[in-house]
Amino acid sequence: MSMIRKLLLVLVSTACLLPTAGCWNAKEVNDLAIITGAGIDLTEDGRIELSVEIYLTSPGGTESDGPMTGQPNGDKGTSVIRTVHGINMADAASRLQKMISRKVFWGQAEVFLFGERMARAGLEEPMDFMLRHTASRERSQVFVANGPAKDVLLLTPPVDRSLSDALVSMAEQQTGLNITMKELAQMMVGKSRAAVLPIVHIYPEKDLQDAFPYIAGMAVIKEGRMIGKLDEYTTRGVMWLRNEMKHATVTVKPDESGGYVSLHLLRNHTRLIPSIQGDRWIMTVRITGQDDIVENTSNLDLSEPDHLEQVEREMERFVEERVKLALDTAQKKLKVDIFGFADAFWRRYPKQWMANASRWDEIFPEMEVRLETDIRIARPGLIGKNFFPRQEQR
Repeated sequence: MSMIRKLLLVLVSTACLLPTAGCWNAKEVNDLAIITGAGIDLTEDGRIELSVEIYLTSPGGTESDGPMTGQPNGDKGTSVIRTVHGINMADAASRLQKMISRKVFWGQAEVFLFGERMARAGLEEPMDFMLRHTASRERSQVFVANGPAKDVLLLTPPVDRSLSDALVSMAEQQTGLNITMKELAQMMVGKSRAAVLPIVHIYPEKDLQDAFPYIAGMAVIKEGRMIGKLDEYTTRGVMWLRNEMKHATVTVKPDESGGYVSLHLLRNHTRLIPSIQGDRWIMTVRITGQDDIVENTSNLDLSEPDHLEQVEREMERFVEERVKLALDTAQKKLKVDIFGFADAFWRRYPKQWMANASRWDEIFPEMEVRLETDIRIARPGLIGKNFFPRQEQR
């Protein structure tokens, strides 16, 4: 065979293979109904009400087979809400696909929001579907609505592209609780079988047209069911105990200072140190932190070491007060370990834990908890004294 014939044969073979190159089985983005968020509610007759936020890449391609609610976001696409009912999550998802001409795609779901009635009834069934589905994301954020989840999804955020984007942004700021699907599953099957989730509220409650969502407080989950709520004040104490207090601004009022000092949390760490002394189960909680002072309206001169130390001690009292409130609520009122104490004992004392695992709900409420706090101020700012003191501070 001559060189020219060989070259022609190679060119023809290459041309035949070109149509099969690339992602030959891929779907065009405009052929997908991309779910960015989902709300799961429970109806009065025990059925699943699934509401999904669908991001349509082409505003002109809005679904026409049935009513949808939502508003276009200019040239960024359109977010619409579709609601279906089913006997369980799988049935509802199947009905959703039947009602939408585009292929439903779960791979971009950023938010899963449980209605309060659904959370109190139990999360195991919808969680099984979401974890088992091949396209679901373990990094999706999970929330509990202070009421129906559908009402939250119907809100129109003024700045973000979609309601899901707004909730993710608020959660990732680390000023509130931030729980992913994977973390929720790990807590639910952990040693204490307890979990916490951030609660989404609507404000104002009566005027939904101008309402907006905000995150405050947490839902307490035990054995897969929501058993109570914690307010925002107690939630901060829980976050310190869980080593999840990362970035926040705290304002304290040192004694006889005549004003307030605000600190920005830089680096905070909580270490759990379990110990067993005879029949006594003891947990030592060691909290350390470094903060920056961002505002001073007191009469303290923060360039003076004694005044800095006074602020540090006041900050330690502030942390201990919130932590003690969280401990009292969890141990005496709810009687549920939401801090990960059980896992800490299991890692340190595996044999003793296995022998007493069935008694953990009795051990935890009576456990002695010792607090050790060490807060340091890293930077007091460029000025020491209050630059604009009031008349009585001069």
